[in-house]
Amino acid sequence: MANKESKNDNKIKKHFFKDFKAELKKVIWPTPKQLANNTVAVITIVLITALIVFILDAVFDLGNKYGITKLQSIVEEKFSVEDETTEGEESTENSDTENSEESSSTEENTETEGTETTENSDTTVENQE
Repeated sequence: MANKESKNDNKIKKHFFKDFKAELKKVIWPTPKQLANNTVAVITIVLITALIVFILDAVFDLGNKYGITKLQSIVEEKFSVEDETTEGEESTENSDTENSEESSSTEENTETEGTETTENSDTTVENQE
């Protein structure tokens, strides 16, 4: 039985290599001239693609460096100026509010003092009577 299986294996191997050889004969191989032309075409396309990618990378890098970064700095300056202006207005409003509060409290103190004086004078007057 071992002989039968080994004979079958040999037949399968021989059959495989015969088929393999037959398939390779069916392949249309390029001539050396076609091979050179195709190789040059592939290398040219790869170089052109690499050049395009390099140019786009350089353009986007410059755009990032001079465009977006500049825009960011302009926006930051604009908002910082607005923040300073807003803070200045708030401090002015706060000082106005503080001044108003001070003048209101001064007026209240004056009114209160006047009332006390009147009350004191009434008391004085009452005491004198």
